[in-house]
This record gives sequence, structure tokens and C-alpha cells, in this order.
Amino acid sequence: MRTLALAAAALFSATPPDTVTVRPVDPITVQDDDFARHRDPVEWKGLAVTAHEFREERAPWRLWRIVNVKHPKGPLFFVPHDNENAGFEAGLAAVRKYGGVLIAVDSGVSPGNDGVRMNRAVDYGKPIDPNRNFDSALPGYAHNILADLANGAWPIIALHTNAKGFDTGDSRCNKGDPQGSGVISIRFCDDTLNPSPSVTKAYPFDDDDTVGFATYLSRNQPGEAFCRDAMVQADFNVVQERVVASDGSLSNYAVLHGLSYLNFETLDRGLDPAELALARDRLSFMVDHAIAMCAPKVKAIGR
Repeated sequence: MRTLALAAAALFSATPPDTVTVRPVDPITVQDDDFARHRDPVEWKGLAVTAHEFREERAPWRLWRIVNVKHPKGPLFFVPHDNENAGFEAGLAAVRKYGGVLIAVDSGVSPGNDGVRMNRAVDYGKPIDPNRNFDSALPGYAHNILADLANGAWPIIALHTNAKGFDTGDSRCNKGDPQGSGVISIRFCDDTLNPSPSVTKAYPFDDDDTVGFATYLSRNQPGEAFCRDAMVQADFNVVQERVVASDGSLSNYAVLHGLSYLNFETLDRGLDPAELALARDRLSFMVDHAIAMCAPKVKAIGR
């Protein structure tokens, strides 16, 4: 699978660079909600931060790129939604621990909209979901987010938080559950998402909203998804995502381009520091165990 990922990474090194402005950022002073939670210089020792700004089609974009300076070839961590605060917390902890790069989309590119889910800095039309914008017709977006693959970053690990429960009207199973929203739960199923729930429900999978995704092409079997069998054997909550055509998400884009990809989700517990830490720790548990099982060449480096 890594051979496929490295071959696909050539797409990003061969693509002509987009018009992108890169500027260094002082994480201690930058006006951003995620960075505001981390004003201690000790937390940034060994890390470098840049803002990558570009425009494509009907909107400008800003990405925060946080790299472990001495160990830049670890995983490529990705937080697509600026309101997924525990994802940023887990990504920051992971890039310190394993090296590599964290890319986080900043909705604050639209003044007054820092910390929201969508990019609202649009010229016209609806706000853009940053995790539905991976489109071959808009190659610059994916190129800028995944550029570090060409420099040896591997695998891709996306970090998300979600609302409690699921929309029972859209599910083929567990329709008697309390009504929630969305589709992110180990108890949700449809023609695309097929759950493989934890048997023991040991931490962190005592929470139905804490899941790992295993994405595979419709012509293949679920076991061909990167790390799927290892996660099932380790008793994860695993959502098996069957891809026929892209829905614009990174999970779909990755499997269609042969990229080694993991996606971890947990319940959004809000911004209270203790609750935020609980959500971060659930994501970190999945990151740590999946790397140990499926990317053993990626070693913890400490600080």
C-alpha cells in the first residue's frame, strides 16, 4: 500500500505550483482561536508554522502548516474544519510525538468567521465545505493540502469531531435510537457506510460516536482498505466506507488516488478545557494504535 501512496504522491510533485503566498507565522501572537489556546512557547519548541494562502475558483483559502522541523517526514495530519477543535489539539500533539506535518484549514480567511465549519469567504453561492472540495476540476486545493506527500509524508491521517448520534431517518439500521444528526456513528448504516462495531466497547469505543473510517473502492472488499483489518482485529469501532464516485471528501479522493489514508472521529464535547482534553485523548488513542499497527516505520520521537 505504501508503494501506491508514493506513486500517487508524484501527482503532487509533478503538478505545476499554484499561485500561493507562504508567510511565517508566530504561533504565540497570531490571531486565531486554535492558536490562542496554545500561547506557551514551550509547546512550539521544534515546530515551525506558516500560513499558505491561495485562491481557487470562487473563494480564497488559508491553510496553517505546522511542521516538526527536525522530523518533517512523519504522517500528514489534516484538520479540515476550523470548528473541530479537538482535531486540532490531537493533531498538534501528534506532530510533536511522531513528526511530520499538520495542515489545518482556517475559516478565519473570512473576517469574523474564525472557528466555523465552512469557508464563508465566497464571491457568490453557498459557503464551501472544506472536506467536500477535493475535486479534479479544482486541482489547486488538493495540491496545496497534500503537497507534503511529495516530500515523504505518510500516511494521511484526518482528524474530525462530530455531533452526537445520527439522523435515524437516513439510516437503514437502529432506527429506534434517539434522534441525532449526520451519519457519524457506529450505529448508522446505509448503502455507503457499513459498521463493524467494537465487541467489548472498551475505551475509547465505549462511545458510539468515536470511530475509525476504512475507505475502499466498490470493486474491492472492505479488507483492502488501508488498516481496516488491523483496526477490526484491535476491536475498534470501524465504519467501512464504500466508494463508487467521489463525494468531494478527502477519504474518497485518497482511495481513488491510491493514497494511504486514515480518518478518526469523536464526539465534539465543546471548548471547556477538560472536555476538550477528553475528546483529544480519544482521537490520540486511535492515532497511536493505528500508527503502531499499520505504519510501524513511523516512530514516536518525543520532544
